[in-house]
Amino acid sequence: MDNQYSALNARKQQSTPRGVGVMCQWYVERAENATLWDQEGREFIDFAGGIAVLNTGHCHPKIMAAVTEQLGKFTHTAYQVVPYESYISLVERLIERAPIAGPAKAALFTTGAEAVENAIKIARAATKRHGVITFSGAFHGRSFMTMAMTGKTAPYKRDFGVMPGGVFHARYPVAINNVSVDDAIESLEEIFSADIAAHDVAAIVLEPVQGEGGFNVAPQALMIRLRQICDEHGILLIADEVQTGFARTGKLFAMDYHPEAKPDLMTMAKSLGGGFPISAVVGRAEVMDAPAPGGLGGTYAGNPLAVAAAHAVLDVIEEEKLCERANKLGAELVNVLEDLKDSHSFVRDIRGIGSMIAVELDTAERAKAIQDDAMSKNLILLTCGKKANVIRFLYPLTIPDAQFQAALAILKQSFDATSALKNMGVTA
Repeated sequence: MDNQYSALNARKQQSTPRGVGVMCQWYVERAENATLWDQEGREFIDFAGGIAVLNTGHCHPKIMAAVTEQLGKFTHTAYQVVPYESYISLVERLIERAPIAGPAKAALFTTGAEAVENAIKIARAATKRHGVITFSGAFHGRSFMTMAMTGKTAPYKRDFGVMPGGVFHARYPVAINNVSVDDAIESLEEIFSADIAAHDVAAIVLEPVQGEGGFNVAPQALMIRLRQICDEHGILLIADEVQTGFARTGKLFAMDYHPEAKPDLMTMAKSLGGGFPISAVVGRAEVMDAPAPGGLGGTYAGNPLAVAAAHAVLDVIEEEKLCERANKLGAELVNVLEDLKDSHSFVRDIRGIGSMIAVELDTAERAKAIQDDAMSKNLILLTCGKKANVIRFLYPLTIPDAQFQAALAILKQSFDATSALKNMGVTA
């Protein structure tokens, strides 16, 4: 590594805490669509997408133009002090598209964790109950309430003391780990009998496709039974679509695959803003109206620049048919992964939907080796999963075909490169 990077890394180590983990040891200079350039001009193919933020790619011209136009008008008023029409028209567009049963309302916030926190506030206000049930392997954020809801201790919850009470974890069905839908429902019923009465539970919260948990897709049967249980006991069903939303799964929202299990509330963020910080909660009108005036909000909630970006994101998804493209690219990726599974015994599973695809390997060491090899070939990959042995793919859906194929070629090379590794405590 040259002196420039060494100096920057030394400054980073000196001035930033170790708790902010950083994957890359190089520094970005500029970006466009699915390409990043570092300070030396090296090109990297981005299969991380800012952790699912950039379904529309880096610096999409339409998004940049919308933000630039808004920049010339005003940048901040605090919506709850001086409102603006663009906020209202954005929530109208989200309400129109979200798979919520009956009349709906929506509020804007800034981060995914903030959206989840507010969804819980709304659910508690609406039901006058306190309990929250989430699932093992879930990731809902890094604030204290969302840490409690997250179903993975390290690195998210360790060292931070006692989590907020009233949160319980059911098992999430994962076929490869022999956890069935029946097992998941049985664990939920066990919570009702051993930990908290059903009539004290405000909400059941789940990701329709788990993100950090390893891209585990909720089976249709699970969603139907959760909807039935919620209806039976007066519990609200909350779909956390922070990572799954905005065309990633081949539909605008992953819950569009479950029309018979419409949620009462949905949270969304990440790719809604195309790189600008914005999130939302959309839900049934009578539920959303439960908190009193002043109970919801935030200084930066619904920032005008991010709202302008979100309008452009919705336009781009529709105009460029990104749901269809997600399905096309995802199918191509799965074909490659199936070939790799046939030729590499360390591949355990391939799962996902649309372009929310992941491959599970035998160990975390194997996943890290492939990730490192790909990085050496200028392809950025992310890992996930409770055991960190899953590689997930979050490329921009706008990636050019030739660049996508080049990335898949690198992926194959990196899988082949790790086949020879015998000193990792793994089976090659």
